[in-house]
Amino acid sequence: MHKPAAAFFLAAAAGILGSSAFAQQQAQEDPATRQLAQQCFACHGPDGNSTNPRYPVLAGQSWRYIYLELRDFKEGRRSNPEMSPMAANLTRDQMIALGNFFAAQTPKPIAFTADPAKVAAGKKVADAVLCTMCHLGGFKGQNEIPKVAGQWPQYIQKQLEDFRARRRTNDAGNMTSVARNLSDQDIEDLAQYIANLS
Repeated sequence: MHKPAAAFFLAAAAGILGSSAFAQQQAQEDPATRQLAQQCFACHGPDGNSTNPRYPVLAGQSWRYIYLELRDFKEGRRSNPEMSPMAANLTRDQMIALGNFFAAQTPKPIAFTADPAKVAAGKKVADAVLCTMCHLGGFKGQNEIPKVAGQWPQYIQKQLEDFRARRRTNDAGNMTSVARNLSDQDIEDLAQYIANLS
């Protein structure tokens, strides 16, 4: 690649990263966004650090993933008796702001002690079905692919079961195709393995 072209692409990449960091900083400082986010704390915990295994940790999640899930709840592509009404009246800008707010929070370790045998078995399942092709190494996530490392195992298990049973289908078929061949034990082991990652 010629030097001018390389410089252009580096500058463009820096601009994108900078604008993302700027958007997250703005979301932190905006009183309206913080007030909106506080409505989420009742279930998802202070600053998105859930202490209830029924509700996912949002702190440190990709802003884009949060935005897309809120949009799917609002538009009916994903359904939940608690989340669907919460998302119903959110604007696009509010959903993006919430995504940026929670993406900027620092996740805290969950109160969970993994079973070493299930963790080892879960790693084998993850390797066999190539989870890290989408979720990346360490299950850190990327863009619209969620970070699931350190997530509550009960929540992970329920989502995998829902994908397998096609109760959740807002994934363009990716997770449903992976989950359909997982046994109950595979799902439990995977949940323990992923939850044990930080």
